[in-house]
Amino acid sequence: MHLAERLRLRAQILGVIRAFFHERDVVEVQTPVLAPATVTDPDVESITVPGYGFLQTSPEYQMKRLLSAGAPSIYQLGPVFRHEEKGRLHNPEFTMLEWYRLGFDDRLLMQEVSALIALVLGPGAVQTVTYQQLVGDLLDRRDLERSDLDLHFAQACERLKPGRFFVVDYPADQAALARLRPDNAKVAARFELVIDGIEIANGYWELLDPIEHERRFAADRARRKALGRVDIEPDPLFLAALSQGLPNCAGVALGVDRLLMLAQSADRLDEVM
Repeated sequence: MHLAERLRLRAQILGVIRAFFHERDVVEVQTPVLAPATVTDPDVESITVPGYGFLQTSPEYQMKRLLSAGAPSIYQLGPVFRHEEKGRLHNPEFTMLEWYRLGFDDRLLMQEVSALIALVLGPGAVQTVTYQQLVGDLLDRRDLERSDLDLHFAQACERLKPGRFFVVDYPADQAALARLRPDNAKVAARFELVIDGIEIANGYWELLDPIEHERRFAADRARRKALGRVDIEPDPLFLAALSQGLPNCAGVALGVDRLLMLAQSADRLDEVM
């Protein structure tokens, strides 16, 4: 496909995404990509801008601050940044679509994610597999390092092809900022969408409890220390918003460039960026 064709198709798909949310009365917002604070997640490294703070790895904190201040269901489509190597499926700067739906849980949000994917890629069945099914008995091994489990999980996701798959029932210690299931506290209300072996989206039924947030941030910092990574203090403005009250909602982040790869039958991110 020639450059002009790729550019036109990219613009067309971004227009389809915006029309999808307009029809559902989900409001587009634009939040800062440069902020004084960043995420504590030990599996995500931020890019530091000396004297200013960090390029944001996701608009999550800023969007949740809007929700806590009374915003309706919202979405954002724009650049995010992560300190990682450039490769077939990775780039330090990429385009993310992130949205939050008031009153949704993770299962309702999965249905909406499926509808958007069908609109962009065409109709197709979506299967559901559990985290346990992918990693098997490794999940119960006490001598296994978390990094080894993560690697095994990533390799298992790469084998989920062809087809579209939701991975569900993450273990509680991998809940990130998802709440635990009300009927089973051993698993998180979290999902991942994998299409043809490529991880496309990650979503949660959002955690609301500010005390539990602080506990998870402390656990992140302890793990960062154990891994020899730079300590990151929790974002005070985000903590203040959580104390004010995050409404019941579900949210998801989707890698737009990876979706464009699939839509254009491309092999690498740099072919569609």
